[in-house]
Amino acid sequence: MDKKNQFIQVVKKNEGLIFKVAMLYTNNLHDGEDLYQEIVFQLWKSFDSFNEQSKLSTWMYRVAMNTAIYNLKRSKRKLDTVPINLETVGFAEVSERPEEERLKLLYEHIQMLNLLEKGIILLFLEGKSHKEIAEIIGVTTSNVGTKISRIKEKLKTQIIKK
Repeated sequence: MDKKNQFIQVVKKNEGLIFKVAMLYTNNLHDGEDLYQEIVFQLWKSFDSFNEQSKLSTWMYRVAMNTAIYNLKRSKRKLDTVPINLETVGFAEVSERPEEERLKLLYEHIQMLNLLEKGIILLFLEGKSHKEIAEIIGVTTSNVGTKISRIKEKLKTQIIKK
């Protein structure tokens, strides 16, 4: 299989990953679509550099998150909070069920986190191991554990205050 077809298959298989990162770091669907395209472009440019020392999804998360953060800095947008489109995270509609209300509340408070914290908690909620998260964001595994604990405590405190 040639490089182009292999890349297309990889992107199709992982388009949900790319979309989640793009939507997490943008304010609206239009910006999210633009960022999605930029992430795919950056993945294509660096596709030859994937050396299989980590999982493909780990490498893709790293490229996607670095691209998203770089674009935010480049555009000089101030983003203390970024709204998360609830449809993006799997809500068909918000109902009165308590577990859905709690999940909605959690995502509202995740919006208030800084860029790095959002990225870490996104990966954690995706079920990534501490080791995978460390590889993606470029810190030690123990540092990931510490950061996750602090983020959880921060979210707990924010939710209790509300």
